[in-house]
Amino acid sequence: MTTAESARTIAQASASVPGSCGELAQGMIDGEYFLVSCPVDMYSTATVYLSNGRGRVDAPPDAPKSRRAVELTLAHFGRFDVDVSLTLSGPLPRGKGMASSTADISASIAATIAALGEESAMPPGEIARIALLIEPSDGVMLPGLARFDHRQGRVADTLGTPPPMRVVALDFGGAVDTLDFNSVNREDTLRRLQPTFEEALDLITHGIERGRADEIASGATLSAVSNQKLLHKPQLDAVLRLSDDVGALGVNAAHSGTVLGMLFEDDPELTQFAVSRALSELPGLKQIYDCRLVEGGIFPRDKKSSKIQETR
Repeated sequence: MTTAESARTIAQASASVPGSCGELAQGMIDGEYFLVSCPVDMYSTATVYLSNGRGRVDAPPDAPKSRRAVELTLAHFGRFDVDVSLTLSGPLPRGKGMASSTADISASIAATIAALGEESAMPPGEIARIALLIEPSDGVMLPGLARFDHRQGRVADTLGTPPPMRVVALDFGGAVDTLDFNSVNREDTLRRLQPTFEEALDLITHGIERGRADEIASGATLSAVSNQKLLHKPQLDAVLRLSDDVGALGVNAAHSGTVLGMLFEDDPELTQFAVSRALSELPGLKQIYDCRLVEGGIFPRDKKSSKIQETR
């Protein structure tokens, strides 16, 4: 922002939203799409500067979805008397299934709402509704661990607070476009897999209720393996073997992305051991993120992100 722009600012606000390591589960039950979010401590932060104007939005050129999110938010409140300058920051990679777009979009909406002084008028469910006008979205803007209909938003339930867990996210390269992936009709396969989705969701739901990380990881593993019929990940078998060797509770996947995760109790020494083994034993690995599983939601301040482990 230039000095002249700063002088014209009449309000500003920031908001942070976590990204994710894929999902704990994703599928379809009784014709309804759903996912269970896997938010991690890697945050997108949006800052909005308001000035008197006519509804124009200045955003980073590589963030057209976030620009659209701000435009839709202004339209929701009928605020065409202000201009917005938007900045985004955070470590989330794009196209990997780590909810980078959802985190950017949701943080942009929340920061705009806060700058307008309208926080009480738009709870997280409404933020999710606007996000879904732009693209299918993760549920990381919802509090806790959430079950979310990522296409229509007809289901948006908080399942509860996660027990202390860590996630070692594994990036093998490549990218998946969310809009392209979700434009393909896979309903026949999804309907055939419904019993597996139900079992995975039950394990995760009961694990959250009882604070059982092992049950959550079992449900996530079941969902990740079943997703091979929808988006095959050639590295999954190797990650499953490594996860057994290093004491992980299970694995999870970005069901419409490229990232895989190993799920652990909250034991940083164990996850660092897993990181070391992964770097030496998993061919094609591009990057590793040693993360904490966190609650989703909107945070009105900058959040510190987890350490990124570079490959050699």
